[in-house]
Order: sequence, then structure tokens, then C-alpha cells
Amino acid sequence: MTDTQPTREQLRLEGFDLIDETLSFLVGCLGDALQSLGEDSLLPYLPWSGTVPDEDPPDGTQQLYSIGFQLLNMVEERVSSAIRREREKALGAESIRGLWPRALKDMTALGLGPQEILGVLKDVDVQPVLTAHPTEAKRASVRERHRALYEELVRNEYPKYTDRERRRIRERIVTSLETLWRTGEIHLVRPDLFRELRDAIHYLRDLFPAALNRLDMHFTEAWRDAGFPLEALRAAGNIPRLSFGSWIGGDRDGHPLVTPEVTEKTLQMLRRAAFRLLRREIDEVAKQLTHSQHLNPVPEALETRIDELNFVLGDEEVANDLHDRFHEEPWRHFATLIAARLQRQIDGHDGYATPGQLNADLELLAFGIRGAGCQLVDEQVLRPLQQKLDIFGFHLATLDVRQNSEFHDKAIAQLLTAAHVPDGESYATWPEEKRLAFLNKELLSSRPFLHDTARVGVEADLVLDCYRVLVRHRKTWGDSGLGALIISMTRQLSDLLGVFLLAREAGLMDLTKEGPCCPLEVVPLFETMDDLDRSPGILAAFLDHPMAHRSILHRAGSDKPSQQAMLGYSDSNKDCGIFAAQWALHRAQENLSATANERGIRIRFFHGRGGTISRGAGPTHWFMAALPHGSMSGGFRMTEQGETIAQKYANLANATYNLELLLAGAAITTATHRHTAKTEDPAEEFLPFLAEESQAAYQRLLHAEGFIHFYRQVTPIDALENSRIGSRPARRTGAKGHSISDLRAIPWVFSWTQARFYMPGWFGTGSALEKLKATSPERFEALKAAVPKSTFLSYVLTNVETNLASANLELMAGYAGLVEDPALRERFMKMIVDEFERTRDLLAELFNGSMEARRPRMAKTLGIREAPLRVLHRQQIALLREWRQHVADENETAAEAIFPKLLLSINAIASGLRTTG
Repeated sequence: MTDTQPTREQLRLEGFDLIDETLSFLVGCLGDALQSLGEDSLLPYLPWSGTVPDEDPPDGTQQLYSIGFQLLNMVEERVSSAIRREREKALGAESIRGLWPRALKDMTALGLGPQEILGVLKDVDVQPVLTAHPTEAKRASVRERHRALYEELVRNEYPKYTDRERRRIRERIVTSLETLWRTGEIHLVRPDLFRELRDAIHYLRDLFPAALNRLDMHFTEAWRDAGFPLEALRAAGNIPRLSFGSWIGGDRDGHPLVTPEVTEKTLQMLRRAAFRLLRREIDEVAKQLTHSQHLNPVPEALETRIDELNFVLGDEEVANDLHDRFHEEPWRHFATLIAARLQRQIDGHDGYATPGQLNADLELLAFGIRGAGCQLVDEQVLRPLQQKLDIFGFHLATLDVRQNSEFHDKAIAQLLTAAHVPDGESYATWPEEKRLAFLNKELLSSRPFLHDTARVGVEADLVLDCYRVLVRHRKTWGDSGLGALIISMTRQLSDLLGVFLLAREAGLMDLTKEGPCCPLEVVPLFETMDDLDRSPGILAAFLDHPMAHRSILHRAGSDKPSQQAMLGYSDSNKDCGIFAAQWALHRAQENLSATANERGIRIRFFHGRGGTISRGAGPTHWFMAALPHGSMSGGFRMTEQGETIAQKYANLANATYNLELLLAGAAITTATHRHTAKTEDPAEEFLPFLAEESQAAYQRLLHAEGFIHFYRQVTPIDALENSRIGSRPARRTGAKGHSISDLRAIPWVFSWTQARFYMPGWFGTGSALEKLKATSPERFEALKAAVPKSTFLSYVLTNVETNLASANLELMAGYAGLVEDPALRERFMKMIVDEFERTRDLLAELFNGSMEARRPRMAKTLGIREAPLRVLHRQQIALLREWRQHVADENETAAEAIFPKLLLSINAIASGLRTTG
């Protein structure tokens, strides 16, 4: 035992005590709010009060427990932040894994000096991509109340408040809880896309900029504390690079409401929000530039530019007012004129055409401040402002456009039919050789098939009109704000080349001396296991294609050429189970990286991770550490979906921490991949066998006769399909009831989670381990010895263990009671329970102990939730039974009347489990 271990243990126990203490305080406040509201009958049922009666609880307990879990989640986030702070004080910042101090220390340990580290950092380019979520249950109004409560919780930590001041804080918390109780918690009307977009804009415009200030400060401090020269860092520019992306309003895969008009309005809303952000930031900066012209030299260029802005502003009244107020403070005067010009632009008048024009004014401002000798003002006030302009530009976030390859096939068939291409209507069924021969010939030309006003079919018109929106955006605003063209279910080269054909038809092409090229990146999305296995061959053929190669070089300019490849964590898991999916993804990344490297192309993986372990979630720094060696080139994109956005970024401390994990994790992973030799994973020899056996067991379950009927009765999937908690349909094509393949991975996982099976996150693993142990006990022992030395296998099996620990056999049995056929119920429950116990026991053997003994923090967070969750699950089972009976009896009125209670039940359980799909 080292000297630091008792301190770490003490901090952990202190965190547990702080959770209990803070939760008790908030539950007491909730009790006061209930009394004030006249809800006295619920007081005996307050969660974690130790007084819950055994009899059936009254109406209102779903809402009570849902709010209780929301408070618990808030407490855990706040305590985590507090304990990190205490740990830094006791053990130093380098003790916190995943943050900048530790990352810089680890890079130094690799033998890298400041210049080598800067060489890594200049290639680090991280972009979280915010997506809407078909299972995000909380309304924006509820999140607003959460923010107010969190702020009061932070205030309550201040140690020097008097008793009167603490009483006021408590009263404000009780008042906020009263309001939360009376705020509608769930969507009774399906939210539209623009509501989802406005929620995302809140994070992008109102929360991330403040987090970036802290993030930059943390990095700068870590750099200086490491003994590295700050001037070298500043000379390197804005590195490492962080920016943001979005799919909301651009992702049309199976989402019929994402029309070209929606995409156009989305780009407008993002641009308007970016201008508002910049105007607000410059207004704040202006307040700090109170430097007097009588005490500081004023550059002639600054005075000239003030005169020019007074003239071009186009509002004499505003210009005169600013002059009267600030003419003796020229830097403040200049900044307020810049802000006024941005406001005029928001109001629809002409203004800055490009971010570069605005940055020229900001640089003139900074030049004058430096000339006055105020280096700290430049460093701490103006440089962060210029950094925000660099990150958010006039677009706020880049918007990707995603569509399914099958939809593109229909669009091309309609286009070819209208152009009288022989057999064009059958394009979707052409053999790949015929498709490639046709596409290769067509892509030599820059001419479109038809006039741009021609209407040729639903799919073709939607695709082409969407691309024309992008063309119009480029003409006015350039490429800033436009992301990639992503093709989901990429299965062959023609799926990618067909996008070039559609882009050409819409005019989304640039002409170069070498020939036409696409200015936007065409990105494959490999999702199923078969597609992942074939992905290196598809990527190789794509990178070798003249059109793709030309387009990549055109976009790169003077930089090293790069290509994105997106990986789907959700459908691969739904397709073959967690272990086989994780191994297929790992292997695909290795092979795709090698394919790109052979061609001198830097690959940038876009990880389509969801909010649950079944869909790729897991601690960010562990996830990066487990990536195959050589697959991290610095570029890293990752989806942030639905409720995970609120969990990770809803408050400033959490947002800063999670963004730092992303940036610092990408930096140390890139450095490790670039500057160390690949070492053999001691577990790799076992992985193909385990993947194959786990997939076989998983698919035996899914393909067993009657499974779909069992699944649709044992989980609340039918309620989820009828819910109003997201704008996207639960199914890609709208088919219901008989096809798991058509069901999106998110509701697939959500439904198993709600019923406490968590089945997609563990099933098959136990069978694979048992088969290895039975057929070769010595190899099982070798595997056991390899687990602690294998980052990848440890990561996967730890995640499987987390899912097992989150499942509950007693509650599974309760949901199984909803299955009407006893034989069907008993057959499938035996398969599932046997696999559960098998997996649990073999993992405990591999890890030398139970999860509860080895991971007390995880055990704490699961255990504290279980008693109130059990009440909610029993209620949900009763509600499902009653609702389904009304549906079966075609009693629509009764079914509709009970459905809001069912939705509230789903939301409450999701709050307790901290996950949906």
C-alpha cells in the first residue's frame, strides 16, 4: 500500500458522506415544498427518508421519485466536482486521470519536450457533435429549473454564510422545487425539430463559451506548471483545436421531417445565434477596456477605423450615442461600435461578410491594448474573444447532412429515369460492377442530367433540394458551418460515388484544373458487423478513386490530406451483441487506419457513440485509451446524444470537466500512438474466439422462434413507439411489430433498459467465456492473466460488468409476468437468466472478485437508487398491463387517458437509471 492510498480512500468515503448529507438536505427541501403545495399524502413516501410504507403508494409517487432522482443526479455531479477539487488540493492536479496536468506529465514521460508536444497538439482537432435524441424525455423548462437548483446548491457550499443567509438559500430551493413540481415534466405533444435545435443552441451559445474560458485557463495553467514556455504555446496559435458540430436539422436518415427547408432554417438559426454570441462577448469585453486616451497612446489606425465604423454602421443615432459616452475611452468606443455593427447584422442589415473581417477589427483592438503595455488584458480578455471567434465563427456549429444509402439509390434511379438512361429505374438493383462502370463514366463530366428546375421524384427532389440549400449557403457564407455528407449503411463503393453524382446534379461541385471535385467531405458510415468487416476494402477503393482523391486534396489545401470514417456503435451492437460489436469496431479501426496510412491520408474517426454502454458509451479517457494503436491521428469526432448532453454539459463545472477529458484524452492518445511502438495485446489471441462465440449465443436468442413476441411483451417497446419524447420516429421505415432490423437501436436499448434487463449490453459474453473455459481451461487461465494487461479487453469487460450490475433479476421476472404465453415466458427467461448468472460468475472469476467489492463507487450509485426504482417498476408493470388491455379492447379513450401516467413512469425510471437509449 502506497502513502497516497489512504488519502484516496479517505476522499472516496468523504464523497459518499457528502452525497448522503446533501441528498438528505434536498429531500428535506422537497418535503417542505410538498407541504406548501398541500401534497401531504406523499410525505411518508419521500425517497431516502427511511419511512416508506409497505402499502401501494398513492398517485403522485412517480413524479415524486422522478424529481427525487433528478436531485440525486444533481448531487452526484456536484459531489464529483467537489471531490475532484479536494483531490487536487491533497494529491495534486496530476493525480486526476484524464485532465491536462496528467496528460502533459504523461507526454513528458514519453520523452517529449515542449516542441514535440506542440507538434502533437497542432494536430489535435476535437469536435463533439450534438444530436437530437428519440428518447430524450425532459422538457427544456425542467432543465431550466434544474439549472436554478444547481446554482443554489453551489451557493450553499460557501462556508462563510450566516444562518440567515443559509435560510434564504433553503427558501429559494424550496420555491424552485415548488415550481418544478408544477412544471409539466414530459412532452405530451411530440417536440418539433426547432425545439430540439433551440435546446442545442442553448448549450452552444450560452454554456460552452463560458466553459471554453475555464478550459483555456486550465490548459494554460497546466502548460506553465509543467515548466513549458508560454510564448511558444501562443506562437503556435489556437491549439489544440476544439469546435462543435450538430446533426439537428441535417440528419434525415429515417427522419421525414428533416426537409430542405428545415436544413435551410437550421443554418439560419445557427448563424443568428453565432452573431448573438459574438455580440454578447464583445459587449462584455468592451466593459473592461476603460483605458483613457489621456493616459495611453492611441494608434492612428484605431482612430481611423472608429471613423470608418461610425460611417458604415448606418445608424447615426447609435453612432452619436456611443461617441458621446465613450470617446475618451477609444478602445471601449471601438469595441462598442463592433458590437453595434453585429447587432445591425442580427437585425438584417449588412455587416461583416466573413469572420476574417471581424477578426481584423479585433486584432486592431488587441494591437492597441498591447501598445499600451497591457499584456495581461490582451492575454486574459482579448485573446479568449478571438479564440471564440475562431471556434464559433458565423456558424456556431458545423451541420452534417446524413442520409441512408438506400434513399440515395432511389433518388439516383428517379434521376436516371427522368434523363432516359436505359434501365435507370432499376439502378438500386444493378450489380456493383454495372453501377461503378456507369458512375465512373458519368463523373468524368461536370454536366448535370437535367435543368435545375426539373422535378423528378420524391427522393431525388429532397436530396437535390437539400444540396441546393448548401450551394446557396456557400455562395454567401463560404464553407464555414457546412459539415460532411454522411452516408449511413455504406455497404459498397457505389454508395459513396453516387453522392458525387447527386452533388454534381445540384451544382455542389468546384471546378479545378484537374477536374470537378466535391467541396464537402463524403463520409462513409459503417454500422453492421458485415459492413465493418468490409470497410477497409471500401475505403481503399474510395481513396483511390480520382474524384474522391481530387476532392480530398482540394479540401486539404496546404494541410495534410485527411478523410473521415464514421463508425456506428448502435447497429453493430444490435446486430451481433456487445462483445462481437466491440471487437469488430476495434478491428475495423486498425484496418481502416492502415488503409489510409498506406495512401498518405490521415484518417479521422467519427465515433457514433450513444448514451448507453450498449451503444458505445463509457468513460471518455478509458474509451480513448482502448483505441487500437495508430488509429488516433489527432482528429476526433464523437456524437453527443440527447440526455447525455444534459448529463455532461448542463452546468459549467461539468461542461468544463468533460470537454477537458475530450481534449486532453485526444492529446495523450495521439502522442502515444505517434511516439511509441505498437505492443502486442496479450489478450488478442482470445478475442476472435470470444467474439464469434458471443455473437452465436446472442443471435441464437434473437433468432429463436417466438423471440419478437416475447420482446414486445416483456419490454415497454410499444409504449416507446407511441411516445412523444422526440421528433424522430422509432422506426426507420414506419413498419411496426414484426421487425427488429427496422427498429432503431436507440429504442431497442431503451426498452431493455426500462425493463431492467440491459440485455444488449451483456448477453453472449458469458457463453463465450464458458465455452473457452470448458474447451481449454489452461487458455481461460491465460485469458485471466491477460485481462489486467489488455486495455481493450479490460474496458469491454468492465462495461459488460456495469450493465450486469445495473440489471435486476427480480424486476426482470416482474416484467416477464406481462408475457401472456407461459411457455414462451419460461423458455426465454431461462435462456436470459442462465446467461446472466453465467456472465456474472465468470466475470467475477476473471476479475478476482465481485463488482461491489472492487468498484465501491459504482456500487454506491446503483444501490442508492434501487429501493425507489423498485416502486416505480412495479407501477410501470401495472400501467403497461392496464394500457395494453385497453388497446386490445380498442378502448382508445381509456388507453389515451392512462398513457400520460405511462410516459411519466418511463421518464421517472430513466431519471433513476440515468439513461434512456
